[in-house]
Amino acid sequence: MSSLTLKGPYWVAARQHRRALWVVPAVVAVGLVVVIALRSWAVGPHSGRPDAPPPNHGYELLYWFMEYAGTGLLVLPLLMGAFVAGPMTARELESGTWRLALTQSTTPRAWLGSKVLVAAAVSVLGSAALAGVYRLGWVRVPGTYQLHWADRATYEVSGPVLAAYCLLGVALGVLVGQLVRRTLVAMALTGVLTGLVLLGLGALRWSLLPVQTGTIPLEGSLLDLMPASALLMDTGLVTSTGERLPGYACLERSQDLRVCPADMDVIGRFAEFHPVAHFWPTQLLESSLVLVLAGVALFAAFRLVGARRA
Repeated sequence: MSSLTLKGPYWVAARQHRRALWVVPAVVAVGLVVVIALRSWAVGPHSGRPDAPPPNHGYELLYWFMEYAGTGLLVLPLLMGAFVAGPMTARELESGTWRLALTQSTTPRAWLGSKVLVAAAVSVLGSAALAGVYRLGWVRVPGTYQLHWADRATYEVSGPVLAAYCLLGVALGVLVGQLVRRTLVAMALTGVLTGLVLLGLGALRWSLLPVQTGTIPLEGSLLDLMPASALLMDTGLVTSTGERLPGYACLERSQDLRVCPADMDVIGRFAEFHPVAHFWPTQLLESSLVLVLAGVALFAAFRLVGARRA
């Protein structure tokens, strides 16, 4: 066990921020207890019993808890980045206490590496545990309003992409903390940058994999085009030549969605969608992109600290 004990600057980094770092396992423990309690109480449409009664208060509380838990976990990367940028990095540079570490036979890179290692370990382990707790509760209320597998927050906090964004927050934190060297400003700027990346990649994620396309006759129903769990990306009308028209094109001419003038040459409807099977490939692709950005930020941070002198 002695080989697993943190030593040198790593022990110092963990010791300095032990109270804040213990918040993560405490949140995991509380979340697990709440989810297990609500799951055992909840009775509803997804209880697995064909004769299940209408949702009870336990089911409603579980749905409410998962909805707000997803939103809360979505800001975890921002909080991790802000903490690393401020208390772990900028504060020491601002006050000059980092020079004390350099008098203990510690190099600038070792000093920064201790911050990165401790924060990254807590981020990965904590986010993975929180994602597992979230999925434990989510499997009782999947597909409900705002808890579809592809919805914002539900998607991010139920897979490895949450850990990737937390690592990005850590990487941006040590970089911005060095550049700004003002605790509050570094925290705010890191949170904003992490949030912008999260929003930007969130807007692009459903372009990472090609959509699947289904077509049906004009008289058919869109429900027959794709699985109920699929994420609909686009729908409309298709002509005999393959040209695509907006879904309301016939309505403008005939005042009826199912009646199209002959000159429009409409033969059916189409739908483009992502099936639920695209969840894990998209998670892995997005996580890879985020980790590349984190690697670039870390490279810049270590180059910067290597040029720094006490």
